[in-house]
Amino acid sequence: MSLYGTPGIYLRPVAPVPVAGLATGVPAFLGYAARPGSAGQMAAVNEPVALRHWTEFVAAFGGAAAGGYLAAAVSGFFANGGELCYVVALADDPVDPDQALDDGLAAVAPVEDVDLVAAPDLSRPRPPLRQPPPIDALVRMQQRIIDECDRKGDRLALLDAPADADVDGMLRYRGRLTGTNAALYYPWLVVGDPSSGGTRAVPPCGHVAGVYASTDQSVGVFKAPANAVLEGVLDLSRLISSADQDRLNPVGVNALRAFPGRGIRVWGARTLSTDANWRYVSVRRLFMTAGRWIERNLAAVAFEPHDTRLWARIGRELTVYFDGLFRAGALKGATAVEAYFVKCDADTNPPAGREAGMVVTDIALAAAIPNEFIVVRISVAPSGVTLAALG
Repeated sequence: MSLYGTPGIYLRPVAPVPVAGLATGVPAFLGYAARPGSAGQMAAVNEPVALRHWTEFVAAFGGAAAGGYLAAAVSGFFANGGELCYVVALADDPVDPDQALDDGLAAVAPVEDVDLVAAPDLSRPRPPLRQPPPIDALVRMQQRIIDECDRKGDRLALLDAPADADVDGMLRYRGRLTGTNAALYYPWLVVGDPSSGGTRAVPPCGHVAGVYASTDQSVGVFKAPANAVLEGVLDLSRLISSADQDRLNPVGVNALRAFPGRGIRVWGARTLSTDANWRYVSVRRLFMTAGRWIERNLAAVAFEPHDTRLWARIGRELTVYFDGLFRAGALKGATAVEAYFVKCDADTNPPAGREAGMVVTDIALAAAIPNEFIVVRISVAPSGVTLAALG
């Protein structure tokens, strides 16, 4: 029933409905569970299950499969500040591991919140000899994950080094992987083993994913997920020296290192990309996240009349978003003009494109580059010693 008695014009302010925040630092863990799909509340095989606490993993999956690393990865994620992850239980024997992985990747593909993918159980010892898979098999399956992340374009693969690789072996292994949306971490971590009361070595992807999540929460995706202490870690399976990292870092192998008095830290933040534009994890994730934001927030302009008002709306919404990134420190430049560029007008949308129903917007971002190297210049003069730190 109308609340108005006299015909006329009435102003009624309506607050806009805010768009839900874009989740980042949300991994999908693919691995083998103890009792997937068994009974009660247990999760089914190839069913992405959202978890916000470690106890939910135990309730849904009953723990990890014998010899597996899935539980350690999920536990490490939450211990290092993760708040939300998805877990997909892969089909176990007699299903071929390659097919099981493909099915798991297909299951998690439509989950929009996911922007990280990890598969800690690729190195799980396999029957009947209970030996880790051959290196060829590990390369093949990790490359499948990279290819899927590259195809999707909105998520990053967190890859684990082979369990027993030395530095030379790690360099050879790195040379067999290709792709853009992937980061490789080395070596494995030594953690407590509740089942035996001792310790065991586990892949680092879960703990590292927690660092990604906590860094996103405290700063943003534009901050390199590095120089952070790994919680819940007792030791490393192999100690990495500065000389070792001199060989690993240039080819995109991210070292995990122990520093006296400073704990065990993530000490690298590079992708596997050979394209210098995508060398750094933070830069790649900034553009991936911007793409996710644009896809979600500009969906409302589909089927709108293609005219100057549409161009102005697109330009306005993108400018507000990128200005927020600039003010947060994600972009470099003294002014917003130096930091980003948005152009949606008649130049980017000629008549032929408009007739085809296409709206084209040119965007350029000057991403802030992580400061990997601090150079301290020491000058000795008759008046004394002068120190100058150069980034």
